[in-house]
Amino acid sequence: MGEYTTQVVVGVGGRAGVSVAEVCALVEETLRGAGLAVGSVTALATVESKADEPGITGAAERFGVPLVSYPADRLAAVIVPHPSEAARAATGTPSVAEAAALAGGGELLVPKRRSVSATCAVATTHTHDLRHHGDAEVIDAGSALVDLAVNVRADTPPDWLKRRIAASLGDLAAYPDGRPARAAVAARHGLPVERVLLTAGAAEAFVLIARALGAVRPVVVHPQFTEPEAALRDAGHRVERVVLRAADGFRLDPAAVPEDADLVVIGNPTNPTSVLHPAGTLSALARPGRILVVDEAFMDAVPGEREALAGRMDLPGLVVLRSLTKTWGLAGLRIGYVLAEPEVIAKLAAAQPLWPVSTPALVAAEACMAPAALAEAQEAARRIAVDRAHLLAGLAEFDEVTSVGVAEGPFVLIQVAGGAEVRTRLRALGFAVRRGDTFPGLDHSWLRLAVRDRATTGRLLQAMDHALALAAR
Repeated sequence: MGEYTTQVVVGVGGRAGVSVAEVCALVEETLRGAGLAVGSVTALATVESKADEPGITGAAERFGVPLVSYPADRLAAVIVPHPSEAARAATGTPSVAEAAALAGGGELLVPKRRSVSATCAVATTHTHDLRHHGDAEVIDAGSALVDLAVNVRADTPPDWLKRRIAASLGDLAAYPDGRPARAAVAARHGLPVERVLLTAGAAEAFVLIARALGAVRPVVVHPQFTEPEAALRDAGHRVERVVLRAADGFRLDPAAVPEDADLVVIGNPTNPTSVLHPAGTLSALARPGRILVVDEAFMDAVPGEREALAGRMDLPGLVVLRSLTKTWGLAGLRIGYVLAEPEVIAKLAAAQPLWPVSTPALVAAEACMAPAALAEAQEAARRIAVDRAHLLAGLAEFDEVTSVGVAEGPFVLIQVAGGAEVRTRLRALGFAVRRGDTFPGLDHSWLRLAVRDRATTGRLLQAMDHALALAAR
């Protein structure tokens, strides 16, 4: 189960006389880099003027797929990330490979790649629902389902935090004052306050980054939380993707990120893969002239916060996002923060509305920075690690289930044949799990499971056994 089954269209272009071998080699190399099997390709696509080029027609024959061709004027109307005036002059469209890949709909998975005489680009045949989140699995179910779809820690917020928030309600007549919470966050990470911005959850931070930092070539590393790409697209950006492969354990090779990318977004530990990238690997992406956004929303669920970059001041362009909604059960309150260079913080703050964070949220932020709260979070992280090991051990008993590598977050990603059917059957058995196919790079065979206590996991594993037995009939 190591390869994806997502269907794709490969757009191809080539100079006159390009060989079948060169076209095939470029396409195969590009697919491998994206973690895609040659067998997942449904068609090659090109411009009409290249539809009779022997190297291109021969490549379609070798792959055993049809060759679809489009008029140049139709392809010229397709918006592509890498237009070329030379290609426009030669073919009538600014990018044969990218425009042909996108002409049938869907979204670009791999932008234009070149060899000596050929070009290709890869698009999925469907678009991912970037705005689908785990709460959609349970929003109308009430308490009828055990929630394994949302990554908020169970039995939160704790009573002491509820009391602190409740006590703040007497101050609602006054405008919020974020200075104490900002100072508390700065002290917690050993940073000057000028490097801290409080936000209405990490989601607001993604919107601010997309709108205020003026990126020209943004790149999002997938599979990961989809809101950063959605925010960038909403702000009018053309987003490129670096898609990590299951065969590599969804681990990042920094060389896969385009050298001229001026905004790079990656999660650590990554949602939904639960992979914790080494700090050194992520540090290798930092350079002058680039904004490196590391989403550490789940880092406080990692014992000792290993591989964290929060608090680092030596990496140019580093922007770290943190959320208090997951560990402390504050998704309904909306509180998070950004750590970055003062110049970046100033740009983001200028794009915020007045008083973006409410008084109760500010009180919660300050409270969660206290030493006792940090110690409680670390103890919760240690319990999560034990409970996660129990879940993974149970899943390993199923031949039909493959878990991703070494999970480090409060959730695990699994692949199972007939995943959509298994998810439906688990729901009928009382368990809501997160579908994986809305994450670029994943398909219907992937499911994400939140880590819960041993008793809940035991019931889940029994339900999984039943669901797999039913799916096999």
